[in-house]
Amino acid sequence: MRIATFNLQHGRATTSGRVDHAALTRAVRSLDADVLALQEVDRGQLRSGRSDQAALVAQASGAAHVRMAPALVGPAGLWRRATARDRGGAAYGVAIVSRFTVREWTTIPLPRLPGVTLVGAGRVRRPYRDQPRVALVAVVETPHGAVTVVGTHLSYLPGQGERQLEHLLAALGTAEPLVVLGDLNLRPPAVRRVAGARGLEAIAAAPTYPAEEPRAQIDHVLGRGVRPAGPARAVATGVSDHRALVVDLTP
Repeated sequence: MRIATFNLQHGRATTSGRVDHAALTRAVRSLDADVLALQEVDRGQLRSGRSDQAALVAQASGAAHVRMAPALVGPAGLWRRATARDRGGAAYGVAIVSRFTVREWTTIPLPRLPGVTLVGAGRVRRPYRDQPRVALVAVVETPHGAVTVVGTHLSYLPGQGERQLEHLLAALGTAEPLVVLGDLNLRPPAVRRVAGARGLEAIAAAPTYPAEEPRAQIDHVLGRGVRPAGPARAVATGVSDHRALVVDLTP
């Protein structure tokens, strides 16, 4: 089973900075992933041509099963936090597309610290309140049996990403086989520490950010009850400021 995580950055081309859905389609096809976790996905947003990007990616992947989990709803600039009652309209969040049957979907809201955090360096610092974050859980029927696949996008603010990852892994309990993947906004040592405490391993090591000359790995794949069939690849797709992270898994 080939899995991948890809922060789309709304489908922005790496060179021009403009949303380019033709380039996104080519990028997704080049990954050839059976299950693909997406972050920074738009639906019905003016900035991305009011498209349904999760559906577009699913079509390009040949995936019949797709779900988006909005963290925010409404047009950009007028966001509000998504609730269980939100069933359509403009949104922004994470998604999973799968060529295999998904028998169950679940969304897990993630905690965020109260108040604001000062971001920036030196005297150039400003208060920032992080956006809501969610995780999307799919129980996928693979040729080797059911696998729980979780896609998420964690906070980049100091301390929040680790807290959110700890919360998520605790909520997932003893599910196995389990794959957790996404833009975790954490460096490998922090990911290994939090994942290891819950019996998961980091199974894909490759720098993913920034896309043109990656120097850091902030996109990750964690596993329990699965193992990589070979080394992971950080793929320059021509879309986004992240590289896609791809790995083949075996039971």
